[in-house]
Amino acid sequence: MGDARVGFALTGSFCTLEKAFQAMEETAGEYPNMVPILSEITGTTDTRFGRAETFRQRAVEICGHGVVDSIREAEPIGPKGLLDVLVIAPCTGNTLAKLANGIADTAVTMAAKAHLRNGRPVVLAISTNDGLGGAARNLGELLCRKHYYFVPFRQDDPVEKPTSLVADMTKVTETVTAALRGQQLQPVLLGPEKT
Repeated sequence: MGDARVGFALTGSFCTLEKAFQAMEETAGEYPNMVPILSEITGTTDTRFGRAETFRQRAVEICGHGVVDSIREAEPIGPKGLLDVLVIAPCTGNTLAKLANGIADTAVTMAAKAHLRNGRPVVLAISTNDGLGGAARNLGELLCRKHYYFVPFRQDDPVEKPTSLVADMTKVTETVTAALRGQQLQPVLLGPEKT
């Protein structure tokens, strides 16, 4: 499985990007043939969590491949069969909604649409403050759809943020391996994080 071609897409849950980059590094260690994909927001927005150019450079350094960051660049992923698995980590509530409703208006959602036409796995590592609120419908829709696999997730702060969900980014590589076998890593719903 180490020769599988992996797309690793980052979306704008900026507070989760550091853990996502750690997951990207770990996954690249197991699957070195990796292409970084950045949403337009992630690739161009400076925030208190870091500069866009730093995110871009780090993705290139980890993957050893140029960044895909436009719809035009993402579209050939399907017709050319460029990937065996696509990871979206972090996957925001916004991206979750677009995937659930067939909207392909970013580099990441176009990559998913193009990739899914080949019946290959998409691994989602959700990170959304609205996972048990308005985004719950979209989460439920994708949980029962073919070819979608979820990195196990939990409520990250049930008291202060009762609707917030976040994937355990330490399980991305393991989820990718399971998805390439057509299996969902279990349990998908994790208990509270031990402190």
